[in-house]
Amino acid sequence: MSNTNRKVLSSTLGHMIIAMVCVAAFSGAILGFSYQITKAPIEEAKNARQAEAVLEVVPGEFDNNPFQDRIPIGHKGIELYPARQGSKITSIAVKSYSNNGFSGRIELIVGFLLDGTITGYTVIEQKETPGLGTKVTESKFSNQFKGMNPRSHGFKVKQDGGEIDAVTSATISSRAVIDAIKRAYKNYTRFSTMTDDEEKDNG
Repeated sequence: MSNTNRKVLSSTLGHMIIAMVCVAAFSGAILGFSYQITKAPIEEAKNARQAEAVLEVVPGEFDNNPFQDRIPIGHKGIELYPARQGSKITSIAVKSYSNNGFSGRIELIVGFLLDGTITGYTVIEQKETPGLGTKVTESKFSNQFKGMNPRSHGFKVKQDGGEIDAVTSATISSRAVIDAIKRAYKNYTRFSTMTDDEEKDNG
């Protein structure tokens, strides 16, 4: 190859690299700009969905906004939403999760009466198999939990010796919901214990 051809090839390669770097930088800037534009609306929509889910599982009368009064507890996104009548907590909702779903993380909000009885739950995020694992969001499965207490020996799917009918062909997803509810209950009782201790200190 002649020196002239080498110079032409080197020059062309250099221009290609510069062009690729410019395109990559421009694309990154566009993506970053798009993210900043869409970040706030996405966050608002997510919060609205969670606030709606809290209202779906908190029973009875209350005069506060449980979602606005949320209390982060523990770590990894656990939050408590106390429903109050005056200064008295009447029930509570808990945002919880399980990483044991068939397709990974499942997030839900579950409601409890003060004695730990479940009032219901709403799945707010999941990636389970459509038509199978996604059925954990349906009332046929979720209604089984109303009135149950996670302390119960039967708070397991029947395949594990419990009382809960798993979704057909989606036992893993069903177990993940139970895991998330147990985690919610554990954090609720932790919060309840702290609250009782504070009341005794102030009494």
